[in-house]
Amino acid sequence: MNLENIRNFCIIAHIDHGKSTLADRLIEITHTVEDRKMKAQLLDQMDLERERGITIKLQPVKMEYKDKGKKYILNLIDTPGHVDFTYEVSRSLAAVEGAILLVDATQGIQAQTIANLYLAMEQDLIIIPTINKIDMPSAMVPEVEQEIMDLIGCEREDILKISAKTGENVEKILARVISEVPCPTGDINAPARALIFDSYFDSYKGVVAQVRIVDGEIKVGEEIAFLGSKAASEILELGIITPELKKRDSLQTGEIGYIATGLKEVGKCRVGDTITNLHEAFAEENAGKVSQLPGYKEVRPVVFASVYPIDGADYPALRDALDKLKLSDASLSFEPESSTALGRGFRCGFLGMLHLEIVSERLTREYDMNLVVTTPSVSYQVVKKTGEEEMIFSPAGMPDPNHLAEIREPWAKLEIVLPEDKIGRVMALAENSRATYKSTSYLSKDRVILTYEAPLLNIIVDFYDNLKSISSGYASMSYEPIGFRLGNLIKLDILIADEKVEAFSRIVPREEAHTEGKKIVEKLKEAIPRQNFAIALQAAISGKIVARETIKPFRKDVTAKLYGGDVSRKNKLLDKQKKGKKKMKSIGKVDIPQEAFLSVLKKN
Repeated sequence: MNLENIRNFCIIAHIDHGKSTLADRLIEITHTVEDRKMKAQLLDQMDLERERGITIKLQPVKMEYKDKGKKYILNLIDTPGHVDFTYEVSRSLAAVEGAILLVDATQGIQAQTIANLYLAMEQDLIIIPTINKIDMPSAMVPEVEQEIMDLIGCEREDILKISAKTGENVEKILARVISEVPCPTGDINAPARALIFDSYFDSYKGVVAQVRIVDGEIKVGEEIAFLGSKAASEILELGIITPELKKRDSLQTGEIGYIATGLKEVGKCRVGDTITNLHEAFAEENAGKVSQLPGYKEVRPVVFASVYPIDGADYPALRDALDKLKLSDASLSFEPESSTALGRGFRCGFLGMLHLEIVSERLTREYDMNLVVTTPSVSYQVVKKTGEEEMIFSPAGMPDPNHLAEIREPWAKLEIVLPEDKIGRVMALAENSRATYKSTSYLSKDRVILTYEAPLLNIIVDFYDNLKSISSGYASMSYEPIGFRLGNLIKLDILIADEKVEAFSRIVPREEAHTEGKKIVEKLKEAIPRQNFAIALQAAISGKIVARETIKPFRKDVTAKLYGGDVSRKNKLLDKQKKGKKKMKSIGKVDIPQEAFLSVLKKN
């Protein structure tokens, strides 16, 4: 296939603006999948994506289309829209030359639309502005057109107006992609170079890499080298994604497809690495000339939580599961740790609360793991009195307060897009989240962008849910970390039956310690089952108790068998029972069920 006849593009949009539905219509129009195999959200391969109605993983698909008598290959990558999966979007953008900017006619431009648009502009992609859901009774097409024109500086006639649900005007998108998106550049005669933009593990084929061929040609059976990890292997199979895997003998410059590497060690095939032909790369005439492709900037997790198997014997299985999951989710990071209460586990880094939720759900469903997930936290910079600085990722790593000079917490720049009539409520919410107001700008006459700077922890935990609630679903947000700032923070410990449980500890602002501690012990009182002895639940700061609840014991009526006689008989039995309960309390062990950990994790 000639390079001039290939077009690589992706769809970027805010969550729930119709990306997956548009992908379905494009697949139908190009007859990529037989009608009997078509289903809604075809490119959303995971059950979890279908249940929640959101895209979690990027997914490529190759389509063939005839325009004015010429046959074209159109490689589409469907991307997620939630802020937690921005890394998936950035990887997709590096593999394509154009992007369809999809905006919901009923909601207008949202915060994540703007964030993804800036990512596409950084890559110098051709942007095709498109308004979706024009068939909806509440569509505000002229207003949304004006918002897009103000945002990217295009003309009104440049904006496509479609309905992905009914298929209205969707074919015009393909015509625009062919006429406006440039064909791939690259040298078919140069040594082969392929960029890995995604991968997953297959029991039979080993690591399967999804690649964009930048230069040259890669053939099945050839030996390949990974320039970043210095690994080598033989190609077991390669081909295109339609979205089923279709075998081919070779992949050439400009094409997007998959390579089954046969590697069993998942760390040798990293997202962003460059695959090249082993013999060509190290031949005398090419030695040192095959350079590594730029790849992607290193992703930085913002939320940290520890994951432990309920059964300690499952630790090796959990490690393997995380290894395989990291292959298909490059933004996940983890390292081993141990806890006296929970045994051996892993401290994991996530891009947000939804990302944490999805990963723990995937570990449970796909790898049959029973897990305990500790309270999410962010990373902190700690300065000791000796002047030594260190990063801590969980409350357990907090030094003794007597040795502590200061503690700095991460802050983020927060952009909120909302209707003008919701400004008062949203500003009150931001104020309660310790946010600092920066600016207000108008997207249109009745839509506003508020800019704040706020502690990252306050944004990631429950800010998004509260924002949706007070704005009746009309506000949206995006954020990016901006560094560390000094904070008046302390470690809040939780004691159950006088024993400190590190899994429940957290770092909180000093002024919120009492409220936060009271909230946690109240939740635990509901979640921990009663025993035959009283259980004290306490929240403490440096040994000082700031909140307490008591789980009452079961009561057995030991005097029921007495019929008359002196009162001393009754008192004797009650004293005997009291001694028994005291002894039971000193040797009794409180088993904390998983529901207790989950209840503390859950937002209010």
